[in-house]
Amino acid sequence: MSQMKNFTKGFIKENPVFVLLLGLCPTLGVTTSAINGLGMGLATTFVLIGSNVVVSLIKSLIPDKVRIPAFIVIIASFVTIVELVMQAYLPALFEQLGLFIPLIVVNCIVLGRAEAFASKNSVGSSAIDGLGMGLGFAFALTLLGGVRELLGSGALFNFKFMESDGMLVFVLAPGAFIALGYLIAIINKMNKKNA
Repeated sequence: MSQMKNFTKGFIKENPVFVLLLGLCPTLGVTTSAINGLGMGLATTFVLIGSNVVVSLIKSLIPDKVRIPAFIVIIASFVTIVELVMQAYLPALFEQLGLFIPLIVVNCIVLGRAEAFASKNSVGSSAIDGLGMGLGFAFALTLLGGVRELLGSGALFNFKFMESDGMLVFVLAPGAFIALGYLIAIINKMNKKNA
């Protein structure tokens, strides 16, 4: 039961974007479309799972004085793998996400989960926590990207729904803040009803 609780808290109670307000730089920067949000979310999920597992495996070998730098090196290794794979197999998505892929290294969601959870729990629990938080982050980015894409260009996952071009503001940076604000309000209202 606690494994399922670790998995679902990233979606509902502790969603990194809508509840904890973490990782807002990539959230606002790459969510011009649902595909970009999904791509960034899945890349971050892979890094979260991999780094949580490795941190949990070697937590007793890392001295306290170098704990954070060691975590950053582990995270950077997984980010490099994601970057190289994406560059080789998904070059169009890699070009869209650009600088935000290397910035996963300093994403407070990834480092925070390594420090707060993986360094204190078993490998299995850490993997499930990384999966739950990562999928919650991917859900938030995909939802925000989908809303912005639909309102801004009349499309969703590049499938055109409307003849008109939509509202340009949602494709631009201010649209990210507007859409995120409304989504946070909706999620907060839903969480208060369920509490």
